[in-house]
Amino acid sequence: MFDTALEELRGADKVVGVKSLRKALSDRRAKLVFIASDADPALVQPIEALCAQSGVRVEYAATMKLLGTACGISVKAAVAAIV
Repeated sequence: MFDTALEELRGADKVVGVKSLRKALSDRRAKLVFIASDADPALVQPIEALCAQSGVRVEYAATMKLLGTACGISVKAAVAAIV
């Protein structure tokens, strides 16, 4: 059901959501960022740009629902990161 990278997210310290992820990137705490492929491009394109500037690797989840499940939450998630 989950790929290897999403399995890594399940047990790790993480942040979920655009606002929390931006803070983690600005604080240089984000180690690996996950973006849902079906998330609104207006939300995730700035995150992708910040990751590129910061040199943080980005992995893509198939859906927001799958990413939310991997994060252990009962709602969809557009972005998340291992910190």
